[in-house]
Amino acid sequence: MLTTAFVDGAPNWLDIGAPDIDGARSFYGGLFGWRFRSAGADAGGYGFFQLDGRTVAGGMQTEPGQGPPSWTLYFRSEDARATAKAARQAHGRVLFGPVDVMGQGHMAVLADQAGATFGIWQPGETSGVDVVNAPGALCWAELHTPDIAAAAAFYHRVLGLETSGVPFPGGTYTCVNPGGAGEDAMFGGMVPLARPEDEPYWLPYFEVEDADAVVAEARRLGGTLVVRPATIERVGRMATLADPYGARFAVIKSAGVRE
Repeated sequence: MLTTAFVDGAPNWLDIGAPDIDGARSFYGGLFGWRFRSAGADAGGYGFFQLDGRTVAGGMQTEPGQGPPSWTLYFRSEDARATAKAARQAHGRVLFGPVDVMGQGHMAVLADQAGATFGIWQPGETSGVDVVNAPGALCWAELHTPDIAAAAAFYHRVLGLETSGVPFPGGTYTCVNPGGAGEDAMFGGMVPLARPEDEPYWLPYFEVEDADAVVAEARRLGGTLVVRPATIERVGRMATLADPYGARFAVIKSAGVRE
């Protein structure tokens, strides 16, 4: 499971780029109770979404030409430059960085062999988000990709990630954990794209108290329903949404959590 005792290869940060950060603040504040705190005058408008003073994500306003609105998931790296080099050698791309972020850490944004965007974060003063798994916080991550075997090979080479198959209704689900951490450290999975023509992407899941209520609230706030709520035995009830700008995310009321 996700934990804030971050190890190499584990998700340790996520942020959203939106064309209207004030609108994003309103949407996610209404949906999850997040409050937005600026990172300061030198941060270019970047800031932190927080719950009870604890950071759950970052966010910034994007300009035309910077790509579509989206969530970016970051993975811990001991050496951002080495990881970026490994991504290039594995037929991925370096889209931005690596750069120092005001002493807080080093970051880069990469694309895997199929084009799915992700980030790496080499901790400095900031190790990562302050909370996971709680309501309103990241609890799972899922790569939607055209070729699971190729993706597994890429992330193993670049981040040391390990995969394993778990029986699932209708087939087998490919789970992911940091290298050497064991299956108890699973933080996400890999699934085939719903349509071959779709672009691959990482989908963050946020824990919620009531998935159906959150879906209804998201639609009221201007979001859209992408995949309707469904219950999977021993996993939970989940749905996929898009915010008013099109950034995709999922919500889940995990089985066995706060029953």
